[in-house]
Amino acid sequence: MEKIAAIAALAALAQESRLDIFRLLVQAGPDGLPAGQIAERLNLPAATLSFHLNQLKHAGLITFRRASRSLIYAAAYPAMNDLLGYLTENCCQGETPSRGGGACDTTTFNRTAKATRQ
Repeated sequence: MEKIAAIAALAALAQESRLDIFRLLVQAGPDGLPAGQIAERLNLPAATLSFHLNQLKHAGLITFRRASRSLIYAAAYPAMNDLLGYLTENCCQGETPSRGGGACDTTTFNRTAKATRQ
């Protein structure tokens, strides 16, 4: 992931409603949720939800598809994993910590991020 893409993703998530939307979509899984259900679960007006969904789409963090008359939104898991990999790629100077202490385990994120780039 390029730095500019990471900044865009972090900026999109740096707003309470967008973070709630993204976390809900991550929880929903790859099938996603219709916009109406997102609005209902988060108690957001349709216009507000539409604005936030567009911000998340622009940042590449969510995808959407049309199913009949509904728009179904889903988390873009490769983008999420790329962001996590980008944020953790230099954790502990790229070495596995010798003892626990809250240091991150970057192997999962970095392996996933590399796989999605190929």
